[in-house]
Amino acid sequence: MKNKKNTQSIKTFFKILGYLKIYRIHFILSLIFTAITVALTLYVPILVGNAIDLALGKGAVDIDGIAAILVKIGVAVVITAILQWIINVLNNRMTYGIVKNIRHEAFVKIQSFPISYVDKNRTGDIVSRVITDVDQFADGLLLGFTQFFNGIMTIVGTLIFMLMINVPITLIVVFLTPLSFFVASFIAKKTYSMFKLQSEIRSEQTTLVDEMISGHKLVLAFNYEDNAKESFDEVNGRLGKASLKAIFFSSLVNPSTRFVNSTVYALVALAGALLCINNPDFISIGMLSSFLAYSTQYTKPFNEISGVVTELQNSIACAERVFTLIEAPTLTEAQEFEDKKFKGDIEFKNVCFSYSPDKKLIDNFNLKVSTGQRVAIVGPTGCGKTTLINLLMRFYDVDSGEILLDGKNINDISRHTLRNSFGMVLQDTWLCAGTIRENIAFGNPDATDEEVKAAAKAAHAHSFIRRLPNGYDTVIGEDGGALSQGQKQLLCIARVILCLPEMLILDEATSSIDTRTEIRIQKAFATMMQGRTSFIVAHRLSTIIEADKILVMKDGNVIEQGTHKELLAKGGFYTELYNSQFAKLDN
Repeated sequence: MKNKKNTQSIKTFFKILGYLKIYRIHFILSLIFTAITVALTLYVPILVGNAIDLALGKGAVDIDGIAAILVKIGVAVVITAILQWIINVLNNRMTYGIVKNIRHEAFVKIQSFPISYVDKNRTGDIVSRVITDVDQFADGLLLGFTQFFNGIMTIVGTLIFMLMINVPITLIVVFLTPLSFFVASFIAKKTYSMFKLQSEIRSEQTTLVDEMISGHKLVLAFNYEDNAKESFDEVNGRLGKASLKAIFFSSLVNPSTRFVNSTVYALVALAGALLCINNPDFISIGMLSSFLAYSTQYTKPFNEISGVVTELQNSIACAERVFTLIEAPTLTEAQEFEDKKFKGDIEFKNVCFSYSPDKKLIDNFNLKVSTGQRVAIVGPTGCGKTTLINLLMRFYDVDSGEILLDGKNINDISRHTLRNSFGMVLQDTWLCAGTIRENIAFGNPDATDEEVKAAAKAAHAHSFIRRLPNGYDTVIGEDGGALSQGQKQLLCIARVILCLPEMLILDEATSSIDTRTEIRIQKAFATMMQGRTSFIVAHRLSTIIEADKILVMKDGNVIEQGTHKELLAKGGFYTELYNSQFAKLDN
């Protein structure tokens, strides 16, 4: 299990490096400038040591020599500051460029997910991976760029300078300092699983908040506020404990490494001072001062790298969750987007489908629909009415059998082309944050203002739109804001009317509209459906009396089909459904 985690972390790290290829110029320049910065930073202690040696002895102070050295120190400091600013700019561009690409790739990937993926995974978890986890990953990545490479170069550079000054004392530093790195590495391995758990609980919290906000009306209507608070407190408590535990163990890294490094510094100072006293020719006071500065600079990167390693554990844990999303299986797609029009001949041939293998829903389903026919689908809840629409739109693919459109298997037609040929109005309305005009033109962004208004008038939405504060330019919030359910449904109908597709799907399209408006909408639909193959899913049988063919479904199978009059004459299941709705009215 441990080896599996380590292997996964290594794979994730190499995936991150793959995204770095685009910014290799930035990366190379950052390394070069970092090397120059480290060299100049390490050159300063030598200059300081030389200045100290020029100031030793009564009346032996070399003012001119010290002044020249101070000028060199000033130039080195200014160049270092400028290069560090450039390095930060390069690292920021790399980091947030990579993050932008990963987030873009994740969002594009979501667009290609099958509906089944969204059904099986919580919305909040997906949002958390794309937003929160990527942000956490960005923080760790930026820290890695800014400190990791600088630390490595500083270690190598100080080692070279210390060897040039004194080899025996350098060996003391070299043998003792890595202890801090081993301590940090040991703690970091322990914290990886803690940070991963923290990310998982955070996504759970995001899911809960998303659910409570999207269902706020229901929360209030059912007095669920206290339960919501209890659920949030429970998740928030677990997140607090997980975060505290992860941060506590990761926070042990810095003091542990500082203790080791301080011990090293004390030993070096003691050894150097004894050597300087007993043998002044072995090492001068100025060089000892430079050496102590180098020993501090040599040990400091170990602190920084240990901090980076800890942060990278969190970063890699978050990146792993994001890459899991990006690498999730997607829908297989036809090679080309066909640009063609369909007549509307549709045939279901021996279609079998189930959402779960252990529970059959549609079994050996057969149906032929000719161009221009209006097909109504009725039946009790859960009989498979909407499932047929999902299969036709390829929101799900059939388990066996085939669906033909103009004689061509829809699996051989790109989803883009297939769905572009259907206009769909659902019982569940969906509107995005934006203007009324943008929502109506959602499927046809290039539509003119006149076309948008014509579609709104045909959907009987124009009158209420005019009464809004800014008419068609009125901005509505997510999911329609303050609009009524009926008004939102009228906008969805107008959206379809504007597109004028070859085929129509109306799934309880007028369920939230008053009877008077519904009669007008039905007339608009009747006009729009002329010559277009149409599927109408309905519970209110009054809306499908004029259909050319009515399919009566039960338990995933069509048990009756025919016109309204033919089905009533049979006195079967359709008659029972009809009488259950209209018997009282007839009496």
